[in-house]
Amino acid sequence: MRSLWLLSIISVSLYAAIAVQVGDKFKDSGKCKACHSHIVKQWEESWHAKSHYDNDEYFQKTINYVARKNNRKSLNTIKIECAACHNPRISVTSTTAEYEAIASLKLDKDSAATKALKSDQISEGINCVVCHNIDQIHDELPDSKRGIHRVSWMKSGIMSGPYADAKSPYHKVEQRPFMDTNPNQLCFVCHANDTSEEGHRFTSMQTEFNSATKQCVDCHMGPRKVGVAATLRDANGKVHNRLIRDHSFKGAHTESMWQGALNVEAKKIANAIAVTISNPQPHSLPSGFGSREIVIDAHYMSGKKIIKTETFSLTSHYVNKRGKATVPHLAAKTISSVSIPALGSKTFTLPTAVGADSVSVIVSYRLVNDEVREMLELKDPIWSKKMVIKKLNLAL
Repeated sequence: MRSLWLLSIISVSLYAAIAVQVGDKFKDSGKCKACHSHIVKQWEESWHAKSHYDNDEYFQKTINYVARKNNRKSLNTIKIECAACHNPRISVTSTTAEYEAIASLKLDKDSAATKALKSDQISEGINCVVCHNIDQIHDELPDSKRGIHRVSWMKSGIMSGPYADAKSPYHKVEQRPFMDTNPNQLCFVCHANDTSEEGHRFTSMQTEFNSATKQCVDCHMGPRKVGVAATLRDANGKVHNRLIRDHSFKGAHTESMWQGALNVEAKKIANAIAVTISNPQPHSLPSGFGSREIVIDAHYMSGKKIIKTETFSLTSHYVNKRGKATVPHLAAKTISSVSIPALGSKTFTLPTAVGADSVSVIVSYRLVNDEVREMLELKDPIWSKKMVIKKLNLAL
């Protein structure tokens, strides 16, 4: 009887916001292919398309790890909190203490939360209707409000875009500045900061961003090029040429982005070598998620033989409230953090090796450092792969 009472409470108290309604015609990218097939194809290769819990090993295992370690919240509650950015069209935006009671009894199978998390409306992650159906971005809100909590939506069937003269027989189109003149505003809806379950702000990309001229899309969507946004033909049978950007959203996982992304110099000083790394990018590196890493490997050579290797890691390490190493999302504090600030540089000193006549210096990027990768038991090779930024040789 008590279980039925709790279920009745959950039906009326689960919501913290009005459910987002998306018509069947617009909820998945397959409906967009008729006119935007080339853009949809690019998006399908992006990590935006893989942002759902089922499609990203790091995301999935982080949520599972946090749920195991945090006895105050259920797995579904943590999924819903993270969905604010990973699945912003989710129809349930928060849960209540009553829901936690239901979940602890494993009686939440038919709850609104469970149904929302299983809905095919969010299965594509960050798809077309996530970005192109936003009406307003509320920068007046506290910086802790991100993703779904920072935006308001247009009605289903109205799309926002960069062009004032865009027309479509399939949906209405309205121009918005965050799609054209101020794209950083849209990126920072989610890619701004991240706070742990303990209230520790472990990354602040928007704060560290430092450029008066460069936009996020300049690197992550590439330069504007002449092409077509839609393949619809006009009355003369011609398509409308536009200046468009790539929609594969290249990021830290894209190996080609790292080639030459940092400037690296090395010189011999006394019984050591000094490696100077300069960052011409508008945000710190490493940045983004707290376990990213830059690795400096110095291979000391005698002729063609490696006789010693020295390694230096630029990354962050975190501890929980008991002082034990943990993942960023459970951190009570950051105990060490090494990165290169935007438009800045740092020099690192590594000892030489007796008998070495040269050294090969390789600076690489990894998506997840050893510590967090082992905690989460990540299996996909992408998380440990070293993506080479710069390689140079120095005579000793």
